[in-house]
Formats: sequence, C-alpha cells, structure tokens
Amino acid sequence: MKNNEKKQSARTPTVYRKLEDVVGCKWSVSVLVAVRQGVNRPGLLEQTIEGISKKVLSERLRKLTAYGLLRKQVYPEVPPRTEYTMTKSGEKLALIVEQIQLLDEQLSESKTSENKIGS
Repeated sequence: MKNNEKKQSARTPTVYRKLEDVVGCKWSVSVLVAVRQGVNRPGLLEQTIEGISKKVLSERLRKLTAYGLLRKQVYPEVPPRTEYTMTKSGEKLALIVEQIQLLDEQLSESKTSENKIGS
C-alpha cells in the first residue's frame, strides 16, 4: 500500500466507525427513529426530539445524509421546504437499532425482576 493510500484510508471512516458514530450518539439514533416514524422536516424534528438544538440537529442530518442513511429532498418553493427520508441502508440500521432498544428493555426488566427476588 502506498503512503498516500494509507493516509486516505486512515481518514476515511470505515463502516464500523460510521456505525459506532451513529449508534453511539443519542441524537443520531433519535433522528433516525423520528424520520422512520414519519417526522421528516427539520422544524418538526426539532420539536419532536426533546432537547436537541438546531445546530446539533443540522450536524446530525448532514452526517446521516453523508453516511447514506437519510436522503435529503429540497423543494423549490418559497419558503424552501426540505424533507428527509430513510434510504434502504437507513431502514436496515433503524431495524437493528429497534432490536437493540428492545433487548435493552428486556434486560432492564430482567434485572428489575432479579432485584425484587433478591430483596
């Protein structure tokens, strides 16, 4: 591998790094879940996702779009209208995230039950 190729591959996030970046960020997961549920405009996303700032929302939308998980559609209207939709990859990841959330809930319930029995 040439020196230039090494530098490029070190700078280019791998699929795993992208996944870690998305799944490890509560805001990214919240944005994905909201868009999957049909909340597709930035203003509505900001209202729906409690605590997210405009700046963070914009950064997350930009990153999720760059990673190929969301698709951005800008309509030539006055005022301009922007909508986000899930890509096939975004849908797949959203399903995985939902399964992780389900597992987390089940594990939490299991620990609660164990604590009650042990008391």
